[in-house]
Amino acid sequence: MARRYDPERRRRIIDAAIRVVGANGLAGLSHRSVAAEADVPLGSTTYHFKTLDELMVAALRQANEGFAKVIAARGGLEDPRTDLAAELAGWMGEWLAGDRTGVELEYELYLAALRRPTLRPVAAEWAQDLAELLCRRTDPVTARALVALMDGICLQVLLTDASYDEEYARDMLRRIIG
Repeated sequence: MARRYDPERRRRIIDAAIRVVGANGLAGLSHRSVAAEADVPLGSTTYHFKTLDELMVAALRQANEGFAKVIAARGGLEDPRTDLAAELAGWMGEWLAGDRTGVELEYELYLAALRRPTLRPVAAEWAQDLAELLCRRTDPVTARALVALMDGICLQVLLTDASYDEEYARDMLRRIIG
């Protein structure tokens, strides 16, 4: 029997891992649970991802793309006349108003880096990439402070199940921007 060529299988496995973590948390993630969710043989998951950490790194990278897509779609950093605080507060509002499961998943994977050192570089990439984007409009120290505040606001909204307060976020971001 000939082997079936499936160029999207790796991506489907990552998508399945994200769904498994979204439904059952990191504790529910296994090669077996992902294979079942992706409807692929167990050997496919271990072929593409030797360890669960490799799979989590891929899932975190893909989840990080969600916020990057929000930023790219808005395009507000290119125009120096754009109110930076308002733009950043708007980004967070769009992101948090989207698929809440995806946002929660991203933070769950992000915080998993506390216990899984292999995830730390990917978690750091997100903050570093965002800070580099913000350096188009501000200095590196301010950019890092903005990223930390945005991260904190998003995490508080998720943990407290509170509504996102865009006006508050905009005011706090303005304090940092100066």
